Amino acid sequence: MLYSRDTSGCYQPASRDTILAAARRLSSCQLRRGAAITSPLAARKAIGLKLAGLEYESFACLFLDGRHQVLAWRELFHGSVNRATVHPREIVKEALRLNAAAVILAHNHPSGVAEPSQADELITVRIRDALALVDIRVLDHLVVGGNVVVSFAERGLL
Repeated sequence: MLYSRDTSGCYQPASRDTILAAARRLSSCQLRRGAAITSPLAARKAIGLKLAGLEYESFACLFLDGRHQVLAWRELFHGSVNRATVHPREIVKEALRLNAAAVILAHNHPSGVAEPSQADELITVRIRDALALVDIRVLDHLVVGGNVVVSFAERGLL
């Protein structure tokens, strides 16, 4: 059991939100500028921690240089419990601003079901095609639902 200190200085069992907040802080170290993303598993773990447990849909990008070192992690679009409007042009603009060579797309499903939808597949193709016009590769699109992370690359969807 994990414990956290309350306002009176006493230790109480840590809440789910406290644990998730601590996990997000730890994952930030893995996604800091210059950190190398050495495997798909490392990306899934770090990104899964960043997006797990959110009560709204968030679409984010991990921008990488040519050696797959982190340039930036950006949560670009926020939505409701079941939808976030994603604009490929904004992703392209940010990738060019950061001089990225590659991108890992990620979003969560607050429902807890990580299975990609047809809309997820369609927006992935649109973003991949838009970034390809400026020679930026989409390495993966990760969908986080609960504690499960589904990889488009591993499923052959990219």
